[in-house]
Amino acid sequence: MNKLILIVLSLTILSLTSANAAIYKGQRIFVKKCLKCHDEGQNFINQYKMKKWKKWMKKKGKPLAELHLKNKKAKKSWKYFKSRRYTKKSKHLRQFLVEYAKDSGNVPACN
Repeated sequence: MNKLILIVLSLTILSLTSANAAIYKGQRIFVKKCLKCHDEGQNFINQYKMKKWKKWMKKKGKPLAELHLKNKKAKKSWKYFKSRRYTKKSKHLRQFLVEYAKDSGNVPACN
């Protein structure tokens, strides 16, 4: 009986922790929000290594937002980077960008 309870608790904990971020959600965000300016898509993601993406996506993506907000060429995206939606969904975007970074060896599927 104790083993059964332990197994159920373990599975519950594992399912909750893996549901934190989803690569497919990050890809959807990238396609909807980022391709407007970064139309080179996969080549843009592959320009930077995992370490750089992780650095830019710290603190719910605040460094990446600041990078865009300082750039006059990114004026189209300012509203998005100032929004609560960006900070709320940044974990998914981070997961996607890190997963398909230059040094990851992964290539995103075309959707």
